[in-house]
Amino acid sequence: MIIRNKLDKTFGPFGGSTGFFLFLGGIAATWFSLFGLILAAVGAFAAFTTTTTFIDTDKKKIRFSNDLFGFIHTGDWIDIKPDMRLGLKRIHRGFGAYTRGNQPVTMHSTDIRIVLLEADNDEIMQVKKFSDRESAVNDINFLSAILGLSRTDNVIL
Repeated sequence: MIIRNKLDKTFGPFGGSTGFFLFLGGIAATWFSLFGLILAAVGAFAAFTTTTTFIDTDKKKIRFSNDLFGFIHTGDWIDIKPDMRLGLKRIHRGFGAYTRGNQPVTMHSTDIRIVLLEADNDEIMQVKKFSDRESAVNDINFLSAILGLSRTDNVIL
């Protein structure tokens, strides 16, 4: 069974919304010029590109993927070794942009993510994200049981 976990938009919320409007404008511009196809392709790339992780529970493999245009999956599969561990990590991301009046607009988001760790606590990749700690703890218990990995003691790195 393969579990798919969507993490983030690659270009953030501002890049995603800008790409969506470029995509719509490019589709509208194709009625007048073929340049609209290029504009629509660039907009679709910015709007729909995301990051995901795939967990193959049968073969004990995991893959971090950049999904180009939302459906072209890139990234290599990593074999899960018995000395790897799962842990929790608090992530704070901030995005900034400027309005036409040169006023800054910022967005901040904080979430908790399950991360795959090497034996020496070096982070390999982020596996799944949650908005609250309770569901993250429940899911880390589930994933550690399925994959046969030990986990850190609910410590947010």
